[in-house]
Amino acid sequence: MIEFVHDTRIDDLPEPVVAFARRCLLDLIGVAAAGRTTHLAKRIIDHALDHFAVGERVPGAPILFDGRVVSPAGAALANGMMIDSIDAHDGHKITKGHTGCHQLPALFALHAAEGGLDADEFLASLVVGYEFATRAGVALHQTAPDYHTSGAWGAVGCAALGARVMGLDHETTFEAMGIAEYHGPRSQMMRVIDHPTMLKDGSGWGAMAGVSAAYLARDGFTGAPAITVNDPTVTDVWADLGERWVIFDQYFKPYPVCRWAQPAVEAASALRLEHDLDPLSISDIRVETFHEAARLATAEPSTTEQAQYSLPFPVAAILTRGRLGAAEVGAEGLADETIRSLARRVMITEDDAHNAAFPANRWARVSVVLDDGTTLTSADTEPRGDPENHFTDDEMRAKFHDFADPVLGPDRARQIEHRVTTLGSGSVAVDELLDVLVDVLPDVDRS
Repeated sequence: MIEFVHDTRIDDLPEPVVAFARRCLLDLIGVAAAGRTTHLAKRIIDHALDHFAVGERVPGAPILFDGRVVSPAGAALANGMMIDSIDAHDGHKITKGHTGCHQLPALFALHAAEGGLDADEFLASLVVGYEFATRAGVALHQTAPDYHTSGAWGAVGCAALGARVMGLDHETTFEAMGIAEYHGPRSQMMRVIDHPTMLKDGSGWGAMAGVSAAYLARDGFTGAPAITVNDPTVTDVWADLGERWVIFDQYFKPYPVCRWAQPAVEAASALRLEHDLDPLSISDIRVETFHEAARLATAEPSTTEQAQYSLPFPVAAILTRGRLGAAEVGAEGLADETIRSLARRVMITEDDAHNAAFPANRWARVSVVLDDGTTLTSADTEPRGDPENHFTDDEMRAKFHDFADPVLGPDRARQIEHRVTTLGSGSVAVDELLDVLVDVLPDVDRS
């Protein structure tokens, strides 16, 4: 394990793995751009500036799409929460969580603070982060009875990245992982499903905890052995590390809402397209799905967090507008009375077969009842973008521009796309990419 963390280089990675890492990188940046405009991002950036200042002994790291500099832990926190503020980033079925939204912010922070990585080393480190953190998440689910947020296991991966970038020895690396696992946010995910707030998936906090753990270990702080790494019952999780690439097991989201709501959104979208539905002609909407999705019950959200952790609202939005993007879960969508009226008519029930299939499969079936009594029912539907049916490169680029262009402008978004897709192998350097990522957005209030 430790050799994988420290010794894996770009030449050790199959080219499709490296290409997939660039795909993840582009997707995360697009989501971060959309996230930078949220109230959550402003609040956490203000907090990082107030409480994570740089100093004589504290190197600086930039906040994305802002330009100001804070400590590495502060940058990991702010950028992680910025990505997590728009629930459209990559995820993983078995961990029921997300990997990239904590690994990338940690890596950007460590790159800036520790003297810089060349592009090939940056990409190799990003792959290491995905491989290590995802397996830590699987191991946590095998060893802990509660369903924890992604930051709980993401912190272990971020600590491993910190140990790699800082060149910590093997013993200190284990200490860093132990500190990160112990102090990582063991927050109960279903609490924020039932009561959506800015807490989200704990990803920014996990990134902060993992980066801090690596620095603590470097300074001589000790930690208890990480159960997710050392427990004999999780040996199977790590047995094929470096042989089977779990980065390919990540899914990509077409919509900025909880993955559990997306099967119903897809089913509703299919009905709308097939029958050219007029939202004003819909009387009732019935959704049959699995238990966890049924918990996304907020029908009339008042914040973007509530909209992203709702099932009725995004179903109503896709039926009303035929699209579901950042605008639909932001202030514009929240104020749309047609969406709100339809969302109040959504009834959710659990389906035994859908429950049995979760988490490996997430299913929903939607029935739309029209004013004339006609009932239209979808097939059992899974969300798009799953690892069994990944998006094409064109679909990934289109998604990136859907999220990035309204915020950055098409020209800047195209610059980012070019620098991501050509990153590495002597072409574009990491700092060239960061140069176009850290400039402040012209319409963002930094007061």
